Amino acid sequence: MAQGDEDISTGRTERPADAVPGQAPVPRTAERLGVWVGHALGDRLDRTVRHRHRDELRHVGWEHALDATTASFVREGADPRPGNAVEVLIDGAEALPRIAQELSGARSHVHLTGWFLSPELQLTREEEPVVVRNLLAELAERIDVRVLLWQGAPVPAFRPSRGDVRNAVEDLVRHTRIKAAVDGCTGLTHCHHEKTIVIDDRVAFVGGIDLTLDGGDPFDTGNHRARGGIGWHDAAVRIEGPAVVDVAEHFRLRWRRPGREELASPAVPEAAGDVELQVTRTLPAKTYRAVRRGDYSILASYMGALRSAERFVYLENQFLWSPEIVGVLIDKLRDPPSDDFRVVVLLPARANDGADISRGQIAALINADDGAERFLACTVYARAGKLRDVVYVHAKIGIVDDTWFTVGSANLNAHSLFNDTEMNVVSLDPSLARETRLRLWAEHLEASPEEVSGDPTALVDERWRPIADDQLHRLENGEPLTHRLVMLPGVSRRRRRVLGPMQSRLFDL
Repeated sequence: MAQGDEDISTGRTERPADAVPGQAPVPRTAERLGVWVGHALGDRLDRTVRHRHRDELRHVGWEHALDATTASFVREGADPRPGNAVEVLIDGAEALPRIAQELSGARSHVHLTGWFLSPELQLTREEEPVVVRNLLAELAERIDVRVLLWQGAPVPAFRPSRGDVRNAVEDLVRHTRIKAAVDGCTGLTHCHHEKTIVIDDRVAFVGGIDLTLDGGDPFDTGNHRARGGIGWHDAAVRIEGPAVVDVAEHFRLRWRRPGREELASPAVPEAAGDVELQVTRTLPAKTYRAVRRGDYSILASYMGALRSAERFVYLENQFLWSPEIVGVLIDKLRDPPSDDFRVVVLLPARANDGADISRGQIAALINADDGAERFLACTVYARAGKLRDVVYVHAKIGIVDDTWFTVGSANLNAHSLFNDTEMNVVSLDPSLARETRLRLWAEHLEASPEEVSGDPTALVDERWRPIADDQLHRLENGEPLTHRLVMLPGVSRRRRRVLGPMQSRLFDL
């Protein structure tokens, strides 16, 4: 059965995905009319949001970010820099020990930014684990260690609250030489969301992995074995080479005011590899004097890459709310560059504050696909025998045509693309893009990289869709899963199409 098939265009007789057990089915004509009205209203709401965003960017000279058409490096923001070594770290069990290893070897300074931080987080899980606070405290006895966090939500009902952050900072610095500061210059409803670590201006980590236990333990393996709690899928990159200077300079920019300290300009490191890399950001206009017009290069990079897609788009993200991103994908599905074109998205089954909004946009994409089965939305579950746990998809990854690749902290929503501070890295290296996709697809399909190295379209049609569809049926029937990949539950052609955009205007301003 096609994902979310409500039998509007296929003529099938299965129960519509939104039908309520025990209630009579909605008459066919009324159902069609309801779907049409829902999409008309949803589209209008999305257009209103897009117009507002365009006006905002026009006023600061960044309107071109919305009109990008090529998968290329962005012409504004940081320059692309050749000569980098890039290591993609998938899931916390791979990333966190690597971070601990690099931190332990720091010689002059460590500069760390985060949305939130848990001082008690264990970066390794051996008999004597490496704990974030202990490691940073030991380093601070001999080098400068600076930690910069978002100051937290002003309303205690939202996490982390300012009290949460204050307590975390106090725990972190107590009896140590760690220098910690909090920043809140993006406004009351927005945050500082990037997750970066700069070590000696020589090595940098950029990604989606927060060093926090808030929401779930990020230390999870690619096997995602059920462990009685929420699983966690995430990703980051380790960078060595000239691009590190742009990560270091970003910390210097942000530290100046809350840290009350002017740091020396970082030097450009020598070449360490052969990957050309661009650091992209979201910096809202007028947030920093040095970048008065702001920086919307993450948005520009995504828009250009998605519009230029010829064979496939693969996205992993916590949220898929942005009407700009979804609008481009809708256009590609309605007028695909070829019959073999596919769009695959991996989202959390239960996003912590945006499930209904993402499902409203998924409805728009299913409707645009119109039964052609070019679009597929999935999630992953942790398994152990007959047991299962939800895996929270927190990674922010984009791959287009095995050429354009991005990873970082930016979600596909207005917060990340327009209003919060964020950092991603972008590469146009085909080897890096393809190798990363194969590793991810091998993990999700529980196969070897060699088994998923064939034609992407065939893999989506012959492996992704049948497995995900079968597992969704098992999930809905209360049967044990036999695979971790599951078609995204609770979506359909009409599901939340109007409510999603309405909620988005409230929560994603």
